[in-house]
Amino acid sequence: MATRVFSDEELDALRSFPTIGKDELIRYFTLTPADEAFLRKFRRAQNVLGAAVQLSALPWLGFVPDDVPAAPPAAVGRLARQLGLAIGELAGYGEREQTRTDHLREIAEYLSWRPPKTIELKELDEFLLARAMEHDSPSLLFRLGCEYLRSAKVIRPGVVSLLEKVATARTEAERETHARVAHLLTGEQVRGLDGLLVVESALGSTRLHWMVTGPVQGSPASVKGEVEKLTFLRGLGADALDLSALPAERRRYLAQIGRRLTAQALVRREPNRRHPILLTLLAQSAVDVLDSVVQLFDQTLSGSESRAKIKLREVLAERAKLSEDLLALLEEILPVLADAGIPDEAVGTLLRGKIGMSRLRAAHAGATVRLPRDHGHLALLEGSYTYIRQFAPKVLETVRFKGGTEAKPLIEALEILRELNATGARNVPEGAPTLFVPTWWQGYLDEAAAKGDATAYRHYWELCTLLALRDGLRSGDVYVPGSRRYDNPETYLFKPAQWETHRVEFCRLVGKSPDFSEALPLVMDELDEALTDLEGVLNGGDGAVRLNDAGELVISPLTAEDIPSEAEELHGELERMLPNVPIASLLVEMDRHTGFLDCFVHAGGKQARSPQLKRNLIACLIGLSTNLGLHGMAASCGIPYDVLAWTAEWYIREETLREANICLVNYHHKLPVTAMFGSGTLSSSDGQRFPTRGKSITARHLNKYFVSEGISTYTHVSDQHSTFGTKVIVATHREAHYVLDEILGNATDLPISEHATDTHGVTLVNFGLFDLVGKQLSPRIRDLGKITLYRIGAKNDCEERFPKAGPVTKKANLDLIADHWDDLLRLAGALKYGHATASLIVGKLSASSRQNALAAALKEYGAIRRTIYAAKYLSDEGYRRKIARQLNKGESLHALRRQLHYAREGKITRRQPEQQNEQAWCLTVVTNAVVCWHTEYMGLAVGELREAGHEVDAEVLAHISPTRSSVVNYYGSITVDYEHELAQLDDQGHRPLRTVAVDDPGSGL
Repeated sequence: MATRVFSDEELDALRSFPTIGKDELIRYFTLTPADEAFLRKFRRAQNVLGAAVQLSALPWLGFVPDDVPAAPPAAVGRLARQLGLAIGELAGYGEREQTRTDHLREIAEYLSWRPPKTIELKELDEFLLARAMEHDSPSLLFRLGCEYLRSAKVIRPGVVSLLEKVATARTEAERETHARVAHLLTGEQVRGLDGLLVVESALGSTRLHWMVTGPVQGSPASVKGEVEKLTFLRGLGADALDLSALPAERRRYLAQIGRRLTAQALVRREPNRRHPILLTLLAQSAVDVLDSVVQLFDQTLSGSESRAKIKLREVLAERAKLSEDLLALLEEILPVLADAGIPDEAVGTLLRGKIGMSRLRAAHAGATVRLPRDHGHLALLEGSYTYIRQFAPKVLETVRFKGGTEAKPLIEALEILRELNATGARNVPEGAPTLFVPTWWQGYLDEAAAKGDATAYRHYWELCTLLALRDGLRSGDVYVPGSRRYDNPETYLFKPAQWETHRVEFCRLVGKSPDFSEALPLVMDELDEALTDLEGVLNGGDGAVRLNDAGELVISPLTAEDIPSEAEELHGELERMLPNVPIASLLVEMDRHTGFLDCFVHAGGKQARSPQLKRNLIACLIGLSTNLGLHGMAASCGIPYDVLAWTAEWYIREETLREANICLVNYHHKLPVTAMFGSGTLSSSDGQRFPTRGKSITARHLNKYFVSEGISTYTHVSDQHSTFGTKVIVATHREAHYVLDEILGNATDLPISEHATDTHGVTLVNFGLFDLVGKQLSPRIRDLGKITLYRIGAKNDCEERFPKAGPVTKKANLDLIADHWDDLLRLAGALKYGHATASLIVGKLSASSRQNALAAALKEYGAIRRTIYAAKYLSDEGYRRKIARQLNKGESLHALRRQLHYAREGKITRRQPEQQNEQAWCLTVVTNAVVCWHTEYMGLAVGELREAGHEVDAEVLAHISPTRSSVVNYYGSITVDYEHELAQLDDQGHRPLRTVAVDDPGSGL
């Protein structure tokens, strides 16, 4: 039945008045003089007030509930005051249904609203079909339908009627989907698609399972495996499938279903539903596998290069030991040579007698040859040549690379290398391009050519070509057509025609002029003001920021922040008042307040939710966040593993976890106590390392943090202690590439405008982009005194105006910025509007060569923005403390996550990146639930203390972190009984606070 989309309670809520906020109260329940004149014609006070409620409710809700007197008291009171009537007049209104409906008809005519008749319903059907082609969730389609009707000023029909139309639209969308791809479903294509679902003995699984299972490590075998997949997919024509007739959201949805359904489940589906799913999965897999091939090529080649660097360090260390012996010998020889009193003919005899022939011969035999410019790195890498040849030829044979004018020599070299591999020829043809070879490696080629060693020349030239290809792919100078991650960088930007339609709006949003001649004076004013402030500080001479005798900036570390002793006392008192609560009970309670579990919707659009679904979701969240895993959670709570596995597969994915997290963050943002922690405008980000068990493509060795291998989770946290972004990244990757992602993708109510990081999150590219998208990057930079400050204008003028700060500046290249100002705005616009992923763009720009003019212009502008920031940062100790305080909040959340993620020694056992990301998001959701719960109960406890006559200073309260709590129990057997836990709460959804003696030292444990 269509009504099974919602529970009976939800259906009743959809037919009734919801709670009303302050903004809605003012917007919809404020009467104009014309409204009052219209309402007065209903004469009787009861009818006037009842009609007023209907007049206000119709634009607010899009319909009017039958029980008009049940309208929110605040709304009724506001209307009654405006009309000079008593609130009680509304009682009994609408008992005669005809009266209410007659009034509604007149009100709709007055407001220009229409009843849902044939034409209106037909337009609704067309709208719902279009939306159903993009989204399959019935509840979402229902909400979209309501919004459409409200915007069209059409009174919403009954809930069941609208749900029936949603069901019809979903059915029609399936038919329409099949119709749009029917021309691709030839007999041969259908046989190929159905063949994906057949178990092949050679594979031991179906082709479908083989196709969607990603690699777990970078190795020649993994590269070959992905190349085989790519060849297979191309054999099915997957790379040439044109599915543009389907909306992008529809394609994504169908591919997601294909990845989650088993082959048996797909076989059971009707062909008209099965084949579109397999087609979209095939097309998406072609792109995904192509990206995977290139990524594995980069990772496996880089692994060989890293091992060569490690070996080089060992060789250089051994060479340094030998050098010490030679230096000791030289110290004995030099005094003899420098003594003019010793005849020349006696020097040799004296040295041989003093030092000894055996020692001299040993030193001569152990003498080392002069190192090449790279200290022998390429020579050591050449030792892995055979290993690299196991996968590189396959990649070159399968993937086609393109590039711009600057990459032309490299593209020619790749064609030559591809031909050499195909023909089996060994010698590099004379005149093969070498312009891409770095100067520190050119000597290897020159030496091999001089000696006539064709084999050595081939090895070094091929290695240089492959490494240049890797670097070109990273920077975007070389690209792969048809790829998502390695495509032409131009495809990630707005096309000129698109930019024309967005330029004015974007510049208005970020407060930038499209004309650099107008934007420059504002930048100059900012720089002058910042340098003036810095000059004033430096004139102090002996402060925390000063110049030393050499004219270099010296910055003393900040002293420890003074935290009032009252803060610790208050924290202890509040902890003793908070109720002890198991983690499962806490999650039930937070769902009661926020409804965050409702965000977990079925991936296939299924809406009938079993009574045990919320229990199962909580068990999955606890199992994944604590690292118990689903098996461990099943053993702990008694829910069968297969139930938890099915729930996790179909309900827990990144998009639903994000939505649940948004619910928690928004609820926390509105709590009264939260504002004491911060305004929500400042955030920070940092990586947290977790060890892994087993092979994973994202795991890396990092001796500082891991015994074996591990990953990083990069999280974004607000100054209110909430976490609004999470991403699993490779532990050895530069964190700076990922800083902007969650800032631009922030869908919470947090008004983030400034962001702090440590040194790992800082690049000139980031400084430039943050400003261009209307945000402020405020990092804590290690060795800030050593960075180069930039000026605008002549050196003499700057030194004259700023005698102290002026000499430490370098002139910015304004001409370069001016020439590319519009392109810089276009790049920032593409990021702001979600046309491109920030981490992808930042990574490519950061890896770009000096010849990339756009990247050079952005770095130049970033250098100016960094100078402005650095001068402000150095001039204001309070500002420096604010940034340090925010970064400390991130560290306290790291500690809470570590406390939560306790099982299996904290080692991540999930191997696929998607699974790891889901687990990281589960940890974020549960962490936010704990912070949210603790903040709410802190507010209740503070309220109780104040009611009892205790003074609680807001400034002292701001020093108490909701991440520190001893009252939440994460350990032991876990029981999840949703209804039982709800029964423990009062009418407001809270547990009673504990009443314990203040001097009871163990009461909070």
